[in-house]
Amino acid sequence: MLGLAFMGVLGGFTQREFRFHRRPTMGLAGAPLLGVLFGIGWTPCIGPTLAAVNTLAFNQASAGRGALLTVAYCVGLGAPFILAAVAFRRALGAFAWVKRHHVWVMRAGGLMLVVVGVLLVTGIWDRMIAGLQVWSATFTPGI
Repeated sequence: MLGLAFMGVLGGFTQREFRFHRRPTMGLAGAPLLGVLFGIGWTPCIGPTLAAVNTLAFNQASAGRGALLTVAYCVGLGAPFILAAVAFRRALGAFAWVKRHHVWVMRAGGLMLVVVGVLLVTGIWDRMIAGLQVWSATFTPGI
């Protein structure tokens, strides 16, 4: 259903958007608050990956290796944001492309959600994951 809503197939109520058009006047003092809110919004995305990194660090590594894994995770998470900030003008071009093609970007994302949903419902996803687990059972992290 979520994939169909992203694609715009469902009724107009799924495409509604609510925004506040008032800009806060906090300036630099508001940056930490924005960071906290950003972190809360990303918790479902970041949490499982950070949990995997911490599990590797706690169960299979020394304190030094755990610190190295955590630093690598932080660099991997933060680098795209830092690069976008450094190359802000150039990044605006990429953002503008996405904005111009947002309908097709949303449709492609919705299609991927529908495909994953069908794979989950049919049980094919479980078989794919089981195959990946067998394939990666002997994998040893390089760090």
